[in-house]
Amino acid sequence: MTQDWSRYWRSPDRPLEAMHAHFERHVYHRHSHETYSFGVTEHGAQAFTCRGAAHTSAAGMVMAFNPEDPHDGHAANALGFTYRMVHIGPALVTDALEDATGRRASLPLFASPVVDDPALAGALRALHAALLDDRATALRRDELLTATIAAIVRRAAASPVATARVRHDATAARARSVLHDRLTDDLTIDDLATAAGASRYTVYRAFHAAYGMAPSDYQRQLRLRRARDLIATGTPIAGAAAASGFADQSHLTRWFTRCFGLTPGAYRAALTP
Repeated sequence: MTQDWSRYWRSPDRPLEAMHAHFERHVYHRHSHETYSFGVTEHGAQAFTCRGAAHTSAAGMVMAFNPEDPHDGHAANALGFTYRMVHIGPALVTDALEDATGRRASLPLFASPVVDDPALAGALRALHAALLDDRATALRRDELLTATIAAIVRRAAASPVATARVRHDATAARARSVLHDRLTDDLTIDDLATAAGASRYTVYRAFHAAYGMAPSDYQRQLRLRRARDLIATGTPIAGAAAASGFADQSHLTRWFTRCFGLTPGAYRAALTP
């Protein structure tokens, strides 16, 4: 029986990360990334929900997630799936597009999280392989990054007018502000309702409609991101757990694995040159 495995890489100086993994049993909890996330399924099929619909990425298909797109994920069958994923910060995307076009670029939006495009799949594989290859030069990685971003935007991005669904809900925004400002506090729904000036039920519904997840899931995600950033800068895992609002290291490890697909220790090891 094949075991679940994952390999992770993170740039030491840019918002750029890459993951290569095979999962049969692992189930991703609903989460999102502050980056664009582009992936290609190599073998098997991954099933997930995103933007209120169910999707399947089979072998050869490309996944394209906008920043803050909530999604989950699991194997579509008992054979599992193998995939490559690249996480690219929005600033890197606009920089690459400006280099490619010679003019100011706006952030692209992707209407469909699954794209069947063999050319894009090949470009992503090449970029991903270079990022995880210790022998690849910085110049080669930069070339592939720029070319891949330009290709995926040209071939898969949709019109911003057609895809933008930004909700300016004041109730949800006020609740979200409290979660950011009081990251490690043990907040209650009453705290959010008071800050938003609305009922608890109204806050929950507005928040879920605006951000695609419950306030408690969003709070946990913020804490996970802080813990990840602290680990990346050398903070011991136990210290990162305490500073991010987790009960202890095992609590952080459990949720880190469910949302990111690897343990905090494996993530820390990926940062070691």
